[in-house]
Amino acid sequence: MTMTRNPGAAGPAAAAELLARAREVAPLLREHSARIEEARRLPQDVVDLLRDAGVFRMAFGPELGGPALTTMEQTQVVETLAHGDASAAWCAVMGASGGIFSAFLDERVAKEVFPTPDTIMAGLLQPTGRAERVPGGFRLSGRWSFGSGITHCDWVTSGAFVYEDGAPYASPNGSNPHESKQFLVPRAQVEVIDNWHTMGMRGTGSCDYTMDGVFVPEEHTYSFGKVRGRPGPLAQPDAFTRSMCGVALGVARAALDHAREIARTRVDRMTGVAWKDHFRTQVTLAECEADFLATRNGVYSSQRRQWEVLAAGGTLDDLTPEERAASPIAWVHAFRTSRSIVGRLFDLLQTWSIHQSSPMERWMRDTTTMCQHATAQDRILQSAGAYLLGSKPEFGICLGIVK
Repeated sequence: MTMTRNPGAAGPAAAAELLARAREVAPLLREHSARIEEARRLPQDVVDLLRDAGVFRMAFGPELGGPALTTMEQTQVVETLAHGDASAAWCAVMGASGGIFSAFLDERVAKEVFPTPDTIMAGLLQPTGRAERVPGGFRLSGRWSFGSGITHCDWVTSGAFVYEDGAPYASPNGSNPHESKQFLVPRAQVEVIDNWHTMGMRGTGSCDYTMDGVFVPEEHTYSFGKVRGRPGPLAQPDAFTRSMCGVALGVARAALDHAREIARTRVDRMTGVAWKDHFRTQVTLAECEADFLATRNGVYSSQRRQWEVLAAGGTLDDLTPEERAASPIAWVHAFRTSRSIVGRLFDLLQTWSIHQSSPMERWMRDTTTMCQHATAQDRILQSAGAYLLGSKPEFGICLGIVK
């Protein structure tokens, strides 16, 4: 498989080094933001920049050559990248998910699929495809939407319902009347449909993609109900969603920094009063900063508690209901609060926000768009609320519940 990473670049071996590289890359991503948006995908040199920085390897364990960053460390990296460009940070989260999915594969297969921890993953987990059982594996067909990073990835993971002889296939243990699985396919066997024309997050290249009867060996399939590789805090069905809100937090931080910088130097043209001396400017910035700090703390405190329990050998069931619900509640709140912060700062800066030359214009579109993602929807809150009440979660995977 062709890899785009600079073969002379050594990957970071520890979280501190990877985070330092992300900080170096972020200003470069800001410089490339217009190109990224115009291309509606990450240009290849930007992909190479991220791969050389090592961000795609952050979730891989040492058995596959990765640094095994904690959820908190991964979120920090994502935040840092998003301070430069939201689309690049989003693609980093998605591309790095292979390190999490590898825990659900046999180690031999994982080493085959991921010969280097810089291998990039993309795809849609929802089972919108159809997989017909055949000798040795499956024939996979279907069309999947929102394949963030599909234009530059190495492997594609796709959810599909399983059929046998044309009929729905039931799990042998009777746990599921119509079984669904995840299927790993090399990117070269996938057809990408260039239909990513959106209001925001334009650079993610989240195009639809199709397959028609692609053969997938049995060993290249997995489900989140069975850990086959290294167990641990990342070998959990909710692990791939935990750090996504880092994109929203990074954008909100960038907007706060931008607004403060403008407020320090701007003078009201009608009154001659410096913006930094305006009551409205002071209160708005303070309110937004307070919301950011509280929201960010909620994300990291819930992540840390979850990680403590899992790293000590416990399970998600060892968390109290409040602790278990805290992580999805916090990440939804992070998406929505970040959008609110950007909106209030947009209004504060008034007409200086509306030009395409202003980063506020892009941040407004990006935060509005990312809040439409499944991880920022009411179904996540419903699931957490239902769990707290002992009722039925609609989207149990956000709580680590797999049917």
